[in-house]
Amino acid sequence: MCTRCGLPFASVHALDSSLGECRACRQDEPAFHGARAFGLFTGKLRQVVLRLKYSGDARLGRRLGELLELAWAALPRGTDFSSPVIVPVPLHPSRRRERGFNQSDLLAEGLVRALGKQQDAAPPAVAKAWLARQRATPPQTGLSVAARRENLRGAFIVTEPDEVRGRTIVLIDDVMTTGATISACARALKRAGAALVLGLTLARATPQFPDLTPPPADNAVDGLDRDST
Repeated sequence: MCTRCGLPFASVHALDSSLGECRACRQDEPAFHGARAFGLFTGKLRQVVLRLKYSGDARLGRRLGELLELAWAALPRGTDFSSPVIVPVPLHPSRRRERGFNQSDLLAEGLVRALGKQQDAAPPAVAKAWLARQRATPPQTGLSVAARRENLRGAFIVTEPDEVRGRTIVLIDDVMTTGATISACARALKRAGAALVLGLTLARATPQFPDLTPPPADNAVDGLDRDST
């Protein structure tokens, strides 16, 4: 996989590169220092992620968040990884009201619960209020990489810059596609002085490993035929 964004390589020959990064990360360096995912956005994992986003099942979100503990150790920590704080990727207030919850909050809660069971020390703190989405943005689905970045420009703000300064932040989200959302969040956090920003998601959407399984009939429960936002 790419040492930066965690994108799986279709061929082991890609590992021959001295950098070990995918083409996208080499051509346009993301703002985050590293990202990993529990699994690919295909098959049953894709179906259960869509169920989480549109069913309102908070218990499911926390159970899925426990799976992130299995990917926690794979985060590229470097020498600066210390006392990490978990920050869920925020929804705009209007989208949160529409959905009734933020799925990233639920995943973060499940992750902390799982880490608390596995570690001798106290699990990382969750800071849901350190990052806010100040601008409602159209869904990213179907947009090019450049359009995704432009769509998210200035969308996130840090509400507690004094708390963020010098900290290690692990951003939590449900699905990562191009990394534009995680990168936009990381950019805001780094401007506020964060020392290290990593991304951890439940699933990774990958064009080179397409999901050929037909989706369940009730996926588009938001009425807009949206697969992932």
